[in-house]
Amino acid sequence: MALQMFLNYLEEWQDDDDEDDDDDLYADCFSSQPPLVQACFHGDPDEVRSLLYKKEDINYQDAEKRSPLHASAYCGEAEIADLLLLNGARVNTKDNRWLTPMHWACCSRSDDTVEILLRHQADVNARDKNWQTPLHVAAANNAVKCANYIIPLLSSVNVSDRAGRTSLHHAAFNGHLEVSDNREVKVSDNREVN
Repeated sequence: MALQMFLNYLEEWQDDDDEDDDDDLYADCFSSQPPLVQACFHGDPDEVRSLLYKKEDINYQDAEKRSPLHASAYCGEAEIADLLLLNGARVNTKDNRWLTPMHWACCSRSDDTVEILLRHQADVNARDKNWQTPLHVAAANNAVKCANYIIPLLSSVNVSDRAGRTSLHHAAFNGHLEVSDNREVKVSDNREVN
């Protein structure tokens, strides 16, 4: 699931002219995106600082409503995410699939980015179009540290998605024993996990 999400994400961000050039996917993939998005994907905090100084649109959204913060969260660029948030990026912005940067950080298993997003009041209960929370995404992608940051802040760990599955279902279905065996963390504050 995580690999397919990654490939879909790259394909959606990829410039249409570059579809046949698989050898240089990473180099050409984002050439049609604004410089701030490109700097986020390249993991270049100095370039991001420079672009922010030049008043680049920090809350730019592409046709799929993805922002530079979505890009930095997806790439696990915690320093860049922090820079964007300190300069006015919307922490709970949603793309066309209602995914927040927190969902993308959990998808890429970036606990550092999750921690930054939480410091900036990211909504851990945000739901996408399938009603999945960041915890569902973390569980499906074996992001144990991300789940550990999120769990104490949840109103309930037993939230179901549209298909009736909890985060524990997603962990078990994807064979992530580290997350599903991590129930002690979930129940340590007296909440039961189904």
